[in-house]
Amino acid sequence: MTMTTVPARPRSITPVIAIFLVALAPVVFALLAYYVPALGLRPAIQTNYGQLLEPQRPIPDTLTLRDSQGQPYDLNQLKGQWLLISTGPGACPESCVRGLFVMRNSHASQGKNVDRLERILFVTDNAPIAPVVGDAYVGTHVLRADPAQLAAWLAPGAADPAAALASGLWIVDPLGHLMMQFPDGQDPEGVRDDIRVLLKNSRIG
Repeated sequence: MTMTTVPARPRSITPVIAIFLVALAPVVFALLAYYVPALGLRPAIQTNYGQLLEPQRPIPDTLTLRDSQGQPYDLNQLKGQWLLISTGPGACPESCVRGLFVMRNSHASQGKNVDRLERILFVTDNAPIAPVVGDAYVGTHVLRADPAQLAAWLAPGAADPAAALASGLWIVDPLGHLMMQFPDGQDPEGVRDDIRVLLKNSRIG
C-alpha cells in the first residue's frame, strides 16, 4: 500500500512581523516624541517657579542681626530648618505685606512638613514695626538687618539693591545655604509648590 505524503504548508511569517512591529513601536514613539515636538507626544518638563541659585551662598559671618528686643541674633541657630525669607521696612508697605502673606500661606499649606520651616522678616530700617506684622503674622521671626549687608547676601550685583530687597522672597536650606529666589510679584501657588517639592525630595531638615 502506497502512502501519499501531503506537502507541508509554508509557515506564515505574519506572527513574526507582528512581534517585530510591537517591539519596534516604543522606539518609534520615542523618536517621534523627541524629534517632532509638534506632535505633542513629549511629556511636559517640570520647571521650578523660583530660580535656583548657583553657586549657593552660605549665611555670611558678617551679617549683623538684632531681634525685637534689640539683642544680637545669630541666624545660624536656625540651621536644620528650611528658612523662608522676606524683607521690608518697619512700616511694612503693600509689597512687604504681600511677601509675609505668601510666606505664611505657603508655610501653612505644607501639611505634615510644616514644622520643618521657619519664616523670617528682615527689617531694613530703624522704624517701628507695623502692628500688622505682629497681629497677622504671628510666628514670623522679625529681625533687624543692615540693608547693605543683606543686599550683599540676598541680591549681590543688583542694579538697585533697595528695590531687589523690597520685592524679593528667598529660601535657605537646612545647611544654611541661600539656594532659591522667587521673582517679583510672587505667585502664591508657585511658591507653595516649589517648597513642597523641596521638602519632598530633601533628606535634610
